Amino acid sequence: MGTSHNFGSLLREYRNRVSPADLGLLPVAGQRRTPGLRREELAELSRVSADYIKRLEQGRSRPSASVINALARVLRLSPAEYEHLCALTGHTIAQPGERPHTVDAATRQLLERFDMPTAIYDAGWTLLAYNTPGLRLFGDPAPYGSHASNMAWRFFMEPANFVWESDAQATQFKTSLVADLREAADRYPYDENLAKLVAELRATHKLFDDLWSSASATKLSGTRGITHHPAVGSIELDANMLAVPTGDLKMVVFTAEPGTRDAHRLSALADDHQSGLHYPR
Repeated sequence: MGTSHNFGSLLREYRNRVSPADLGLLPVAGQRRTPGLRREELAELSRVSADYIKRLEQGRSRPSASVINALARVLRLSPAEYEHLCALTGHTIAQPGERPHTVDAATRQLLERFDMPTAIYDAGWTLLAYNTPGLRLFGDPAPYGSHASNMAWRFFMEPANFVWESDAQATQFKTSLVADLREAADRYPYDENLAKLVAELRATHKLFDDLWSSASATKLSGTRGITHHPAVGSIELDANMLAVPTGDLKMVVFTAEPGTRDAHRLSALADDHQSGLHYPR
């Protein structure tokens, strides 16, 4: 409660110091009771309701990262003030420009040396690179278009070659995936390609739109599912998601339980005559 009230006090302070004229607002007839923006004006410019601004200022609501970004833009906050609001509300600081797409040398080296299928994704879950075992396991998505390289697009818009034993497992994974993608969109609000991808998914897939609107904060860490390979048959796999701090990347490592038929089938895909990395972009 204390943090919410601290945020509300700061929001009122920032709103009161902004001149409506500086934002191109026309004078309103009558005496202004506030030296700066009215709640209704801040609400309209931030694309939220006036009642929501009131609840924020009274400490009765916690704003989303996208609302923080909008308020910072309208109120012309300094970087330090914006970062302070993020700290008060527990949100990641928005980054300028697009999300990084470069796989650094250390990560490439690690990827090459892994003997299990491994892939590297950017913060928005678009595939950047995979090692040879990963290519043999799932194939190259490049021929199917740029969207096919994005995990969210493949699981929501196309028949995915990875299924779960129950609907509950599938829903849990997709909920976490959407939450992770929403966090990336909040972190990179100026990434036009990411915004376009999200807009298309929301417009064309109801479940994705529902999960996006639910604002779930479930973190994506791993899942277990089954993939079918035309050469060796079905394989039950554990997919573990690891964070790569350099470049804000994600590594996904696919393994099978040792000593099982699945592990044998996975090892059967190994080929000592080919190695290296593969880039779909």
